[in-house]
Amino acid sequence: MHWEKYSRQKINSVVFEAIGNNLNYRDSPPIGLPASYLDSKVFYSDAPFLGDAPFMSTMVANPNHIGCHTLGDSEPVFKGTQQLERELIDICATQIFGAEPDSVDGYVASGGTEANIQAFWVMRNYFMEVHGASLDEIAIVYSADAHYSMPKGGNLLCIQSIVADVDQETRLIDQDQLKAKLKEAEKQGIKNFIVVMNMSTTMFGSVDDMASTIDSLESLGLNFKIHVDGAYGGFIYPFSTEDPLYSFQNKHVISFSLDAHKMLQSPYGTGIALIRKGYIEYAMTKEANYVKGKDYTLVGSRSGANAVAIWMILRAYGSAGWKAKIEELLDRTEWLCAQLTKRGLKFYRHPRMNIVTLKPEPISLSLAAKYFLVPDDHESPSWWKVVVMDHVTEGILDQFLIDIDKELKNG
Repeated sequence: MHWEKYSRQKINSVVFEAIGNNLNYRDSPPIGLPASYLDSKVFYSDAPFLGDAPFMSTMVANPNHIGCHTLGDSEPVFKGTQQLERELIDICATQIFGAEPDSVDGYVASGGTEANIQAFWVMRNYFMEVHGASLDEIAIVYSADAHYSMPKGGNLLCIQSIVADVDQETRLIDQDQLKAKLKEAEKQGIKNFIVVMNMSTTMFGSVDDMASTIDSLESLGLNFKIHVDGAYGGFIYPFSTEDPLYSFQNKHVISFSLDAHKMLQSPYGTGIALIRKGYIEYAMTKEANYVKGKDYTLVGSRSGANAVAIWMILRAYGSAGWKAKIEELLDRTEWLCAQLTKRGLKFYRHPRMNIVTLKPEPISLSLAAKYFLVPDDHESPSWWKVVVMDHVTEGILDQFLIDIDKELKNG
């Protein structure tokens, strides 16, 4: 895992060069495009600060990254920033998830939800076109702790959902119960399975047992493909754990979703969809004839500035710098867990993640509100979630623990 760290000067230089290689609406006569630079009455293109603000300058230039730029042909008027998106996809695929060069397609999506549904859409169409499956012969399989985009995707795509129970202490999938549900699904005529493996669940930070789940699927002789939901954990888990099963080295893994607007602290609307070569074609919209290279994405038009933002962050740290940042956050999380254990509090934490989910005692509703703790259920919380992000300093955690001590003292 290695990508180079760039200086601020080099980042600025590369981004401004990319903008320069795009179409300039002011200098060219693009009368056929249904777009332009940002409205100059509201967004000032000549603002002095833009000369040292590559992301904001990209926003003002307003490149449209419609389509998927890892496939070949794309709209040539935005070739400069498209190249940065291709480089970003390559870093994520090869350096973070162990893919061979030029073996993965991908694009910057609006977030993990879109990236998840994009993967389901691709695999559903693959099963229909290659295996002749009907809609009622395809199902999405995921754990009860999975993100709500899983049932949303199943609903949108008109395919069934199979929800596996999890152990309430370990948060791992109950494999016996999973196999029972899969056998029942087979009896009902389901022959093709899109299996979601969580690289950190949203509420608990738990990581599904990939090996056991594959064993269960193979023991039943099922036709399956695996999608990894790395929307939260994709920029943490690969840097804290060597796990080749959660990489493109695993032959069963077809796709990954990522959210840069979580751990990477990029603007909202910066998810990433990654999928092995040879699959995204099943989502091509053939009717998009006016788009150079067609469109393979769920969302269509996309802001090129979002791709530039993620590229800038990864280049500002380099792989070594990002790994060091993750280690620092995990150390802080470990310290918090040690303090909670001293107080006899019950919580769940995956040892290589920065999420700590506490049982409700002794967390009062007022204490939860003070620290904006997230419940598993707003109507009747059984867990409260703490996420150790950059802004969650030891000083803030100290104050949190002091308030917990008060709650314990008051009974």
